[in-house]
Amino acid sequence: MSNVQDYNSRMSDPASRKMGTFSYLPPMDDAQIRKQVEWIVKHGWNPAIEHTEPEYAMSNYWYMWKLPMFGETDVDAILAELKACHEANPDNHVRLIGYNNFTQSQGANMVVYRGTPV
Repeated sequence: MSNVQDYNSRMSDPASRKMGTFSYLPPMDDAQIRKQVEWIVKHGWNPAIEHTEPEYAMSNYWYMWKLPMFGETDVDAILAELKACHEANPDNHVRLIGYNNFTQSQGANMVVYRGTPV
């Protein structure tokens, strides 16, 4: 039998909480973030940006950064909005969402910038 790695994620410790599959991986660098944005655009999904304080990251409700970027295909514009949201809210988690029009659901959802836990 193989050993299963235990990730020390506890509700009582905001710094240990995981936010989706990518949060178990090392932080993405700028090139990897760009690849994720390109993938969302390539599939014709609408990007949206949200943010929240780390202590409320497990909530269903995050603050929306402006409106979803319906029909946006300029990767640099999306990256610029991600950066602007992070600079305006440096202590918050910032996530990128790709809305799939066909299934009317989130096709992608990842935390791009992690905030500082309180």
